[in-house]
Amino acid sequence: MADTKIFFDNASTTKVDPRVLEDMIPYFSQHYGNPSSLHDFGDAAHGALDNARNQVASLINADDEEIYFTSCGTESNNLALWGLTRAAKKKSRHIITSVIEHQSIINPLKDIRKEGWEITHIGVDSNGSVNPDLIKKAITDDTVLISIMHANNEVGTIQNINEISEIAKQNEILFHSDGVATAGVIPVDIGELGVDAYSFSSQQMYGPKGAAALYLKKGVRLKPSLLGGIQERGRRAGTENIPAIVGFGRACEIAKDELDKNAKHVSSIRDKLVEGIIRNIDKVKLNGHPIRRIPGSAHISFEFIEGESILLMLNMEGIFTASGSSCASQALKSSYVLVEMGLSTTMAQGSISFSLGKYNTGDEVDRTICVLPPIIERLRKMSPLFKE
Repeated sequence: MADTKIFFDNASTTKVDPRVLEDMIPYFSQHYGNPSSLHDFGDAAHGALDNARNQVASLINADDEEIYFTSCGTESNNLALWGLTRAAKKKSRHIITSVIEHQSIINPLKDIRKEGWEITHIGVDSNGSVNPDLIKKAITDDTVLISIMHANNEVGTIQNINEISEIAKQNEILFHSDGVATAGVIPVDIGELGVDAYSFSSQQMYGPKGAAALYLKKGVRLKPSLLGGIQERGRRAGTENIPAIVGFGRACEIAKDELDKNAKHVSSIRDKLVEGIIRNIDKVKLNGHPIRRIPGSAHISFEFIEGESILLMLNMEGIFTASGSSCASQALKSSYVLVEMGLSTTMAQGSISFSLGKYNTGDEVDRTICVLPPIIERLRKMSPLFKE
């Protein structure tokens, strides 16, 4: 194993910013009260909760009372799907989504279908983009909810959420978007997006794991999935994870202040990585939209070889990447996102996701460009699919 450690898997999680960690520490051992307790220790925790809610709301230009804390992006997505559908006043039962949503959308919808709902999955083009016109055509009198992710966590393609939200609004349909890959990474103004619900998470913006949020527009009905106390104004029972939420709030505050700086830095070294790979290796393909993509995303397919082999050999060199979504990588199957984008199974299996973050450097990119070509050459020589 190489001494140098290069982390290019920021789509799965990010290093906690030291400033975030510093703010969290007192809430483990000094201000450790339960925010629901009616004494000074509880008041301190409750004050921290309110402050964090304000910081999180400010990141996406929402009101404080529109933010509900959860444990992760998956819980936020589940709460949105189950909560919005169960609270729907209509007797109609139809939901529209896309074929490349995160598994925390796809899998709950499988269970919702078993309850009698009709689910329409909209296809994507070769860039992973959803055509809003296809959503418009899929709407029926029974449509209750549309759920389309803001950007794909695997290939980085940013969807046209504004146009989709306008379609939803014109047809009086609720619209949810999974913003885990985008909030804190690109500018998000919830009013301009026009969504009714929006999921986002701490760990993708240099905050701790264990904290996330669901934005819920004022007046939108939602039935809770966790039943118990009256925490989060009755929408999500259970004692709040105050240290993580404090960290989430601080991470949102930092992300808002440094958004432009981080985006310029990350997109610059990402472009350098992509150009270096394409220049030095034949038979490669950059996946996702070439322009409408999140700054750190570089998802590349290498013909004739398997992504897991590339990943393991890079790991031996101290370079840490992914071969797909972190929630699906252990399945060792072709990425359903790439297959839906039209890639062949063999091409999809030879894919690596490089997701760069604010702590990555140009020197790390240079080392990767140096190390990767010999790895690809070696693997292709061993591959029965490769022909000179």
